Amino acid sequence: MSAEIPLTLHINGQTHRLFAPGHWTLLEVLRYRLNLTGSKQGCDKGDCGACTVMVDGRPTLSCLSLIGEVGERDVITIEGLAEPTRLHPVQDAFDQCGALQCGFCQSGMMISAASLLERNADPTVLEINEALGGNLCRCTGYTQIVKAVQTASAMMNSKGEVL
Repeated sequence: MSAEIPLTLHINGQTHRLFAPGHWTLLEVLRYRLNLTGSKQGCDKGDCGACTVMVDGRPTLSCLSLIGEVGERDVITIEGLAEPTRLHPVQDAFDQCGALQCGFCQSGMMISAASLLERNADPTVLEINEALGGNLCRCTGYTQIVKAVQTASAMMNSKGEVL
Protein backbone atom coordinates (compact mmCIF):
# COMPACT_ATOMS: atom_id res chain seq x y z
CA MET A 1 0.00 0.00 0.00
CA SER A 2 1.31 3.41 -0.99
CA ALA A 3 1.82 6.06 1.66
CA GLU A 4 -0.81 8.76 1.64
CA ILE A 5 0.22 12.38 1.48
CA PRO A 6 -1.61 15.43 2.84
CA LEU A 7 -3.28 17.56 0.17
CA THR A 8 -4.91 20.95 0.08
CA LEU A 9 -7.00 21.32 -3.07
CA HIS A 10 -9.17 24.15 -4.35
CA ILE A 11 -12.05 22.47 -6.15
CA ASN A 12 -15.13 24.32 -7.38
CA GLY A 13 -14.48 27.27 -5.09
CA GLN A 14 -14.01 25.17 -1.97
CA THR A 15 -10.84 24.20 -0.14
CA HIS A 16 -10.45 20.50 0.64
CA ARG A 17 -7.85 19.09 3.01
CA LEU A 18 -7.42 15.34 2.65
CA PHE A 19 -4.99 12.49 2.29
CA ALA A 20 -4.46 10.38 -0.83
CA PRO A 21 -1.73 8.16 -2.28
CA GLY A 22 0.94 10.35 -3.85
CA HIS A 23 0.83 8.40 -7.13
CA TRP A 24 -2.88 9.08 -7.66
CA THR A 25 -4.12 11.31 -10.44
CA LEU A 26 -6.40 14.28 -10.01
CA LEU A 27 -9.19 12.17 -11.51
CA GLU A 28 -8.78 9.49 -8.84
CA VAL A 29 -8.88 12.05 -6.03
CA LEU A 30 -11.94 13.76 -7.51
CA ARG A 31 -13.84 10.51 -7.95
CA TYR A 32 -12.66 8.35 -5.04
CA ARG A 33 -11.92 10.85 -2.27
CA LEU A 34 -14.26 13.75 -3.04
CA ASN A 35 -17.09 11.78 -4.71
CA LEU A 36 -17.15 14.20 -7.67
CA THR A 37 -18.01 11.66 -10.34
CA GLY A 38 -18.96 14.04 -13.16
CA SER A 39 -15.47 13.74 -14.61
CA LYS A 40 -15.52 10.34 -16.24
CA GLN A 41 -12.83 7.71 -16.13
CA GLY A 42 -12.56 6.70 -19.77
CA CYS A 43 -9.35 5.63 -21.40
CA ASP A 44 -6.85 6.56 -18.62
CA LYS A 45 -4.42 7.53 -21.42
CA GLY A 46 -5.51 11.06 -22.32
CA ASP A 47 -7.12 10.02 -25.59
CA CYS A 48 -10.85 10.53 -24.94
CA GLY A 49 -11.18 13.76 -22.94
CA ALA A 50 -13.97 12.41 -20.71
CA CYS A 51 -11.95 13.38 -17.63
CA THR A 52 -11.36 17.01 -18.67
CA VAL A 53 -11.51 19.61 -15.91
CA MET A 54 -10.34 23.22 -15.79
CA VAL A 55 -7.13 23.93 -13.89
CA ASP A 56 -6.50 27.65 -13.60
CA GLY A 57 -9.01 28.16 -16.42
CA ARG A 58 -7.36 25.78 -18.88
CA PRO A 59 -8.78 22.41 -19.96
CA THR A 60 -6.72 19.67 -18.34
CA LEU A 61 -6.88 15.89 -18.61
CA SER A 62 -7.31 14.86 -14.99
CA CYS A 63 -6.37 11.23 -15.74
CA LEU A 64 -2.86 12.38 -16.69
CA SER A 65 -2.39 14.95 -13.91
CA LEU A 66 -0.62 13.59 -10.86
CA ILE A 67 -2.21 15.02 -7.76
CA GLY A 68 1.11 16.42 -6.55
CA GLU A 69 1.37 18.52 -9.71
CA VAL A 70 -2.01 20.15 -9.12
CA GLY A 71 -1.10 21.60 -5.74
CA GLU A 72 -3.34 24.46 -4.69
CA ARG A 73 -4.30 25.55 -8.19
CA ASP A 74 -7.93 26.36 -8.94
CA VAL A 75 -9.83 23.33 -10.29
CA ILE A 76 -13.33 23.47 -11.78
CA THR A 77 -15.20 20.26 -12.51
CA ILE A 78 -18.57 19.87 -14.22
CA GLU A 79 -20.15 19.95 -10.75
CA GLY A 80 -18.79 23.46 -10.23
CA LEU A 81 -19.62 24.89 -13.66
CA ALA A 82 -23.22 25.87 -12.93
CA GLU A 83 -24.42 28.39 -10.39
CA PRO A 84 -26.58 27.09 -7.54
CA THR A 85 -29.81 28.33 -9.15
CA ARG A 86 -29.12 28.03 -12.88
CA LEU A 87 -27.15 26.16 -15.48
CA HIS A 88 -24.03 27.58 -17.05
CA PRO A 89 -24.85 28.82 -20.59
CA VAL A 90 -22.77 25.97 -22.05
CA GLN A 91 -24.84 23.40 -20.16
CA ASP A 92 -28.06 25.12 -21.20
CA ALA A 93 -26.99 25.29 -24.86
CA PHE A 94 -25.90 21.64 -24.96
CA ASP A 95 -29.35 20.70 -23.67
CA GLN A 96 -31.19 23.00 -26.10
CA CYS A 97 -29.20 21.77 -29.11
CA GLY A 98 -29.44 18.05 -28.30
CA ALA A 99 -25.65 17.97 -28.36
CA LEU A 100 -25.19 14.86 -26.26
CA GLN A 101 -26.80 11.48 -26.06
CA CYS A 102 -25.34 8.96 -23.62
CA GLY A 103 -23.68 11.63 -21.48
CA PHE A 104 -20.34 9.93 -20.92
CA CYS A 105 -18.33 12.55 -22.82
CA GLN A 106 -20.55 15.46 -21.85
CA SER A 107 -18.66 16.79 -18.83
CA GLY A 108 -15.36 16.93 -20.69
CA MET A 109 -16.98 18.52 -23.74
CA MET A 110 -18.73 21.15 -21.64
CA ILE A 111 -15.61 21.98 -19.63
CA SER A 112 -13.57 22.34 -22.84
CA ALA A 113 -16.27 24.55 -24.36
CA ALA A 114 -16.57 26.73 -21.25
CA SER A 115 -12.81 27.16 -21.13
CA LEU A 116 -12.79 28.20 -24.79
CA LEU A 117 -15.56 30.75 -24.24
CA GLU A 118 -13.75 32.14 -21.23
CA ARG A 119 -10.78 32.92 -23.49
CA ASN A 120 -12.68 33.72 -26.69
CA ALA A 121 -16.25 35.01 -26.46
CA ASP A 122 -16.96 34.61 -30.19
CA PRO A 123 -14.99 31.66 -31.59
CA THR A 124 -15.07 30.53 -35.20
CA VAL A 125 -16.07 26.98 -36.12
CA LEU A 126 -12.39 26.18 -36.64
CA GLU A 127 -11.55 27.48 -33.15
CA ILE A 128 -14.39 25.44 -31.64
CA ASN A 129 -13.21 22.32 -33.45
CA GLU A 130 -9.66 22.89 -32.22
CA ALA A 131 -10.80 23.48 -28.63
CA LEU A 132 -12.89 20.29 -28.64
CA GLY A 133 -10.31 18.25 -30.58
CA GLY A 134 -9.24 16.31 -27.49
CA ASN A 135 -12.78 15.22 -26.64
CA LEU A 136 -14.26 12.17 -28.34
CA CYS A 137 -17.97 11.43 -28.69
CA ARG A 138 -19.24 8.16 -30.08
CA CYS A 139 -22.98 8.73 -29.77
CA THR A 140 -23.78 11.93 -31.63
CA GLY A 141 -22.51 13.96 -34.53
CA TYR A 142 -20.21 16.83 -33.77
CA THR A 143 -22.52 19.18 -35.68
CA GLN A 144 -24.85 19.53 -32.68
CA ILE A 145 -21.91 20.02 -30.33
CA VAL A 146 -20.44 22.85 -32.43
CA LYS A 147 -23.92 24.40 -32.67
CA ALA A 148 -24.23 24.22 -28.88
CA VAL A 149 -20.95 26.09 -28.40
CA GLN A 150 -22.09 28.74 -30.87
CA THR A 151 -25.43 28.98 -29.04
CA ALA A 152 -23.70 29.33 -25.68
CA SER A 153 -21.49 32.06 -27.13
CA ALA A 154 -24.54 33.95 -28.40
CA MET A 155 -26.33 33.51 -25.07
CA MET A 156 -23.35 34.81 -23.12
CA ASN A 157 -22.73 37.71 -25.49
CA SER A 158 -26.36 38.82 -25.51
CA LYS A 159 -26.54 38.79 -21.73
CA GLY A 160 -23.15 40.42 -21.28
CA GLU A 161 -22.04 37.54 -19.09
CA VAL A 162 -18.44 37.06 -18.14
CA LEU A 163 -17.22 33.60 -17.24
